[in-house]
Amino acid sequence: MPETSLDALAEDYARQLADLYPVAASEIGLAGYADKLSDYSPEGAAALDALQADVLRRLDKLVPESNQDHVTQDALVERLTVDRQLYATGVVPLNNIASPVQDIRATFDLMPTETPEDWSNIAARLSKVDTALSGYRARLNKAVEDGLPPAQRQVEACVVQAQAAAENFFTDLVASASEQSSTLRTDLDRGARQAAAAYADFATYLKEDLHDQARSYDAVGQDYYALASQEFLGSKVDLAETYEWGLAELDRIVDEQQRIADLLQPGLSIAEARQVFSADPARQLHGTEALREWMQDLSDTTIEAMKQHFHIPAPMDYVEAMIAPTQDGGIYYTGPSEDFSRPGRMWWSVPEGEDSFTTWQQTTTVFHEGVPGHHLQIATAMLNADQLNSWRRNWLWVSGHGEGWALYAEDLMKELGYLDDPDDYLGMLDAQRMRAARVVFDIGVHCGFKSPQSWGGKTWDPETGFAFLQAHLNETPGVLAFEFVRYLGWPGQAPSYAVGKRIWQQIRAAHEQAPGFDLKTFHTRALQLGSMGLDTLERALR
Repeated sequence: MPETSLDALAEDYARQLADLYPVAASEIGLAGYADKLSDYSPEGAAALDALQADVLRRLDKLVPESNQDHVTQDALVERLTVDRQLYATGVVPLNNIASPVQDIRATFDLMPTETPEDWSNIAARLSKVDTALSGYRARLNKAVEDGLPPAQRQVEACVVQAQAAAENFFTDLVASASEQSSTLRTDLDRGARQAAAAYADFATYLKEDLHDQARSYDAVGQDYYALASQEFLGSKVDLAETYEWGLAELDRIVDEQQRIADLLQPGLSIAEARQVFSADPARQLHGTEALREWMQDLSDTTIEAMKQHFHIPAPMDYVEAMIAPTQDGGIYYTGPSEDFSRPGRMWWSVPEGEDSFTTWQQTTTVFHEGVPGHHLQIATAMLNADQLNSWRRNWLWVSGHGEGWALYAEDLMKELGYLDDPDDYLGMLDAQRMRAARVVFDIGVHCGFKSPQSWGGKTWDPETGFAFLQAHLNETPGVLAFEFVRYLGWPGQAPSYAVGKRIWQQIRAAHEQAPGFDLKTFHTRALQLGSMGLDTLERALR
């Protein structure tokens, strides 16, 4: 990688981020961090803010030496500025999907278990769970003291998750270390007990201390929401206009779904069309292993087919399908390690009791999480080490860019002819309908906008919002309940999928006007830049 002064600054920032966030560093695959846990205390958060302030001061004195430098400078200024603005609000994240409650436990999902050193790292990290949760507790208490408590609904969700982790996760984790030495097994058993006890204590704290101090309402208000939206998009959008666009997009998708239903049989409802597809034995899967195998097979064949449309060299031409050890209902992707010894993986967290699945609903999910979605995006940047400094390659992730690309990729698969079957297309439209509905729900509830007349025409409240989601999300009860709480506790994130896709499509449309436009070249150039705010992407491609 050519190292300019700006690259050197970004590299230094990345090294210090790894020290502050060893959990993220080991997820990236950096050596030397797997035995550590991040500092979730007020002091840890302040250290990051101080680091970012210093980087911005140093950055102001540097002059870009190349086009890549201009992108690095733009991305650093945009990301660090909005991060610092969010930190200054004093709000501390606590929710059911993306807070230290989940991060501390989930880091063990990605830890290798092949060697004694691997198990030694697990034992060391287990011994630090109590300190990590104690630091997080101190930061939550500080937020309460400052008049910024979390929402009761999120506290209640995290109580359940913390209790589940305390019950069996850590003991099950170390149970497979039976071949290790007696000394190491003793360390592992002790660490597992300590970690379980720490989560049990944290669950008690949430339930008996924090819950009574938490706020009863969910909405965060327009000022904070605008900042959160900018964080997830890397772009400032007109929230009122975006809300209206979400309503129009939702109507468009529902009309298209009805058209597909009418093709099956005139007058057939969308729900009836779903039933027709779900009742087909050829479209059914039974058991999580059958689901995993189907995901793997579809991923393998899709990657091979996409090689004519994208640059997909080895070792990025493989994604591993996994059933997650949790039962939260989420589906997600984790990137490969830097050397690709740990492959990119798509994970399915299947809710308890659910063991029947339909392929027509999930084909587009595999495209979203794998290729041409998240894996293609992230692995392309990882392989571009000769152009991208390690901060851009490993640490820079903007949801609107990443999730927007993955949703754009679903549309692209339809454009390329891989979703022509009406069942798979209806499944894609279901996914798109969900993303449009949550633009409306998320912005509407958090910003206090008025609901459409068909939903009462009054200011959104969570109860009306849940009924709205229930009408538009074709999900199981477990997944629907999880998603509802997620949107309320992670403001601005859920809309970044559909809004991010919209901006990706706007950028592409602008470039298609140029003579000699080639879609494969456009995609390759855009993905090789790595993740960044969408305004930065627009400027970089321009």
